[in-house]
Amino acid sequence: MKKEYINEVAWGKILAFLRGNKGIYTGSPSKCKNFVEAIFWMARTGAQWRELPFYYGSWNSVFKRFNSWSRKNVWNKLLQHFSQDSDLEYVMIDSTIIRAHACAAGYGDQPEQGLGRSAGGFTSKIHAKVDALGNLLKFVVTPGQTSDITQARNLLSDVYNAQVLGDKGYSSKKLKSIIESNNCYVVIPPKSNFLEPWDYDEHIYKERHLIECFFSKIKYFRRVFSRFDKSMRNFVAFISFVGACLWLR
Repeated sequence: MKKEYINEVAWGKILAFLRGNKGIYTGSPSKCKNFVEAIFWMARTGAQWRELPFYYGSWNSVFKRFNSWSRKNVWNKLLQHFSQDSDLEYVMIDSTIIRAHACAAGYGDQPEQGLGRSAGGFTSKIHAKVDALGNLLKFVVTPGQTSDITQARNLLSDVYNAQVLGDKGYSSKKLKSIIESNNCYVVIPPKSNFLEPWDYDEHIYKERHLIECFFSKIKYFRRVFSRFDKSMRNFVAFISFVGACLWLR
């Protein structure tokens, strides 16, 4: 029996966004919803495309359409669209390791595709920024061995007048000064070996658990929990789609 993953209210918002995008074909609302439901099924199960249930249509047609929308940046724009209504009192950054399946290898240059070798093996890393409610605002995918702090400036480039929360992986005087130059309050604990440690609000820091909760939510989707996609573009598309779905809950 076919299960409906996206309720009518959420679908109405998605359809309104899709119809506002030039260059993509949506067709009838029911067929378009069936396609988006198929992408949800793929994201949730992590199955091979060939295993897509027949009631979603031809697996090859669904993949080609997903890949086409990925090239046109539709999935990333979907996340950007729903993340506009964000609570920016707090902004939290962190990263999580994603174990890559063997089938993710073999396409292009591995570092360029966000694949590398870390202590966890063959991995990618998702560097994310979430708002005060733990909803995804922005993310970057890198090889698994990439240090967290290398992506902090990119994630925070558009953050002003907010409280920025991060763990000790972002403890750097240079980064602290960059954040403060944007009129932001730094809630990052200093490393224990700093000669001149700074003070931070330990009560506000407790809110950082929300980004850990976000990572827990996206890892219920097996297409994110374990990377199966060879190209970073399609892997990023699935993360954007999942992030947008979480905004619609």
